[in-house]
Amino acid sequence: MAYPQIMRKQWTAEEVLHLRKLVRQNTPAQIIARKLGRTIDAVYVKASRQGISLRLMPSVFSPNRPE
Repeated sequence: MAYPQIMRKQWTAEEVLHLRKLVRQNTPAQIIARKLGRTIDAVYVKASRQGISLRLMPSVFSPNRPE
């Protein structure tokens, strides 16, 4: 029995730049994935391979921010 081929969409340079821009804006991974038309896993893998951290930084206006 033959398995269906998985078609992987290659990342373009523009998509990587957009990923970096969204991360700098502190955008959650789920939103980044939606905006780029990718899965969350694909965003995490690409960010990891590019050395980009997807951890959210505390906002200046965060109510839970320690003073």
